[in-house]
Amino acid sequence: MSVELAVVSDTHVPSREARIPDWVAGRIRAADHVVHAGDFDSLDAYDRVVELAGGAGNLTAVLGNIDPRSFDLPEVTTLSVEDALFVVTHGSGPREGYRERVAGTVRESGGPDAVGISGHTHEVMDEAFDGVRLLNPGSATGASPATEATMLTVTVEGSDVSATLHRE
Repeated sequence: MSVELAVVSDTHVPSREARIPDWVAGRIRAADHVVHAGDFDSLDAYDRVVELAGGAGNLTAVLGNIDPRSFDLPEVTTLSVEDALFVVTHGSGPREGYRERVAGTVRESGGPDAVGISGHTHEVMDEAFDGVRLLNPGSATGASPATEATMLTVTVEGSDVSATLHRE
C-alpha cells in the first residue's frame, strides 16, 4: 500500500498572492498527508492549509523566514512515512550555500538516508546533493520570484519515494 503526500511551500498569502489556487487545493484535499515547508505568510493561510488537509493532524509544517514568529511551528521537523524518513525545513538564508545548508540539516536531523523537503527559493528541485535527496516544491501560488504555481506529490511505498511535479 502506498501513501501520497501533497508537498507545498511558499504560499505567501496574502502579501504576494490572494489565495491558494483551486488545483493546488484539490491536490491537498486528495492527499493522505500534507507537508508545508514554510512561508504561509499569515495565520489565515495556515488555517486554510489545515482545513484543506482535513485537520492539523494531517499536516506537517515548519516556520518560514517571513512567517509570524507567533506561529507555533518548529524550524525543522521529521516525518516518518512507511519506511521513509523526511526532514522538513524551510531552508532560510542566502541563496549561496542553500543546498549545502539544507543537506546538512537533513543529515543532522534524520541521518544519511533521510529525504529533505525544503522551500525558500521558490524553485522546484528534486536532486541529490552530497548523497542527500532534496525536494523543493517551489511556490504553490506562484509567488514572486516564481514564474508559475508548482507543487509536488510524493508517493511512498515502503522505502521507495517518488516525486511528481505539478504546475500551472
